[in-house]
Amino acid sequence: MLTILFDGVAYGMLLFVLASGLSVTLGLMNFINLAHGAFAMVGGYVTALLMERLGAPFLVTLPAAFLVPAILGIVLERTLYRRLYGASPLDQVLFTIGLVLMAMPIADYWLGAEARQVHLPDWLSGSLSLYGVGISRYRLFIVGVCGAIAAALQIFLVRTRFGAQLRAAVDDARVANGLGIDVDRIFAITFAVGSGLAGLGGALAADVVGGVDPSFPLKFLVAMLIVVTIGGSNGILGALFGALLLGVLDVAGKYYIPSIGAFIIYGVMVATLIVRPQGLFSRGDGR
Repeated sequence: MLTILFDGVAYGMLLFVLASGLSVTLGLMNFINLAHGAFAMVGGYVTALLMERLGAPFLVTLPAAFLVPAILGIVLERTLYRRLYGASPLDQVLFTIGLVLMAMPIADYWLGAEARQVHLPDWLSGSLSLYGVGISRYRLFIVGVCGAIAAALQIFLVRTRFGAQLRAAVDDARVANGLGIDVDRIFAITFAVGSGLAGLGGALAADVVGGVDPSFPLKFLVAMLIVVTIGGSNGILGALFGALLLGVLDVAGKYYIPSIGAFIIYGVMVATLIVRPQGLFSRGDGR
């Protein structure tokens, strides 16, 4: 039971890092960016290729897995995304899902269809014994890293000047500009952070799902959307609690009732949409 709970928490933490950028852009910026899975794929490939071709240590590749998608996010935000800030949700969905469908064949053409593996160092392999229960070292590492990211994001968005400027820019961009806030810079940084977190999540998830391949964006897209649905889209803590709930339910369901375990999370999502459309952990009415 303890192993299942811990694996569920670790999986939930991983989903949180993958979905946190989507939660920020959707909840704070009112922009539906379904291309997050593509940024996660980029981060996974960065880690896998740096380790495979340059022999870089796993920990050294993680900053690169954040920075490369972050830079890509800034470029796309400056050239493409900003044109859709005032567009309808349907236009945003079609455009960003189109980016995902373009990224997959591009990755297949340049990197091949085979999965690129991420080989963990010895100190992250195997398990530890906790009260007689084996706990995966890598999942313990994921919990620690993702927990630190969750705390940093909460402080960054709620207790800093940047977070206040971001909320002001979203509420009324014209007034924010009049007050001296550089709205374009705020949005670019927000997209960069969200894209970088998706890339970091992809790097951390690569070993969990057996490597990175061109179909990687679709492996987590539905799960990320369910996290935002359950947790609510207007806060980091909601996304965190939603991801933890989803992770525990998914792992426990697949263990105890494998015949229908994979469908439990969809049932929870449907029930949430019926009972509390703004999300279980949302403090407001949602956007």
